[in-house]
Amino acid sequence: MKTKVALVAVMSGSLVLAGCATTDNQNTTRGAAIGAVAGAIAGKATGNHKNKRMVIGAAVGALAGAAVGGYMDNQEKALREELKGSGVGVQRDGDRLVLDIPAQLTFDINRSDIRPSLYPALNDIAKVLRDYPKTMVVVAGHTDDTGPYQFNMNLSRARAESVQSYLVAQGVQPIRIETIGYGP
Repeated sequence: MKTKVALVAVMSGSLVLAGCATTDNQNTTRGAAIGAVAGAIAGKATGNHKNKRMVIGAAVGALAGAAVGGYMDNQEKALREELKGSGVGVQRDGDRLVLDIPAQLTFDINRSDIRPSLYPALNDIAKVLRDYPKTMVVVAGHTDDTGPYQFNMNLSRARAESVQSYLVAQGVQPIRIETIGYGP
């Protein structure tokens, strides 16, 4: 019975790929390299003067990729600072930040109402999301494996939607939040 929140930076013109966990500077460098390759491919594939377009595409892609890496580095740092001591884990997975929220903070058994013990962490998450408005959020609800499968699927979706509603009430734009229920 845990909830996972995945944060993904979305910036136009960039290609975002998941990768291994790295240090802050490596994330920016990797983002620039991925962006450069993506930009070069896009530039080469369009119109006449393909080599010139490839160079321009690589430069634009490198800037976009570095921007995504740097943006996520800063957001990861902010989340770690805000959530320090809360029990919520912050993990970096390439272009994604995954927040692992312990079951004892989230929901009672067979319920989708958020426990009050989760409010402080959700408030901190909402604050960071308001500060980083280019981030898309996926809230993944889970359940234990007791009870009927369909009940657990519905419950996991309801839990994800409860977290979404709470974040929206804290000022996060609803269009930025996707919910998914994984069940048991």
